[in-house]
Amino acid sequence: MTDVEETKLPGIGVRHDFATGAGRRVGVIVHRSGDRELLIYDEDDPDATREAVRLNQADAHTLGDLLGVARLKDRVDEVVHQSIEGLNIDWVPVREGSAAGGRTIGDLEMRQRTGATIVAVIRGRQTHASPGPDFALAARDTAVIVGTEDGVADAITLLQAD
Repeated sequence: MTDVEETKLPGIGVRHDFATGAGRRVGVIVHRSGDRELLIYDEDDPDATREAVRLNQADAHTLGDLLGVARLKDRVDEVVHQSIEGLNIDWVPVREGSAAGGRTIGDLEMRQRTGATIVAVIRGRQTHASPGPDFALAARDTAVIVGTEDGVADAITLLQAD
């Protein structure tokens, strides 16, 4: 699996960068508005952007479909944000080496410690909806977290801590 670097861009969103198998650096900025920006870095200067293409949500969905990516996250985000003000949802990868890997949801005491809840875990192509406290997380799982903005941020920290 390719390593993806994540950089928070205060007031803008999050930038995700990786190197392709051929060695080209590519990035995606996920703007707070939901828009995406596809970045192609210069081959001679990997810190310089050679090309940036702004994609609205419809464009991002189309590109995702062409690349074989499911649209579940954006659909759930849209429904949740339309229905309940102040509720946040995020998809958090359990990275290799994280202290959360191999531990059960109950062992993490996430709800008690952060106020946020794991409502689903995506493992490979399988989704485990409403996992109970005995569900063990594994590296490369993606936990779907719901809570307040601060609670979700604390949960992310908890899930990604070494």
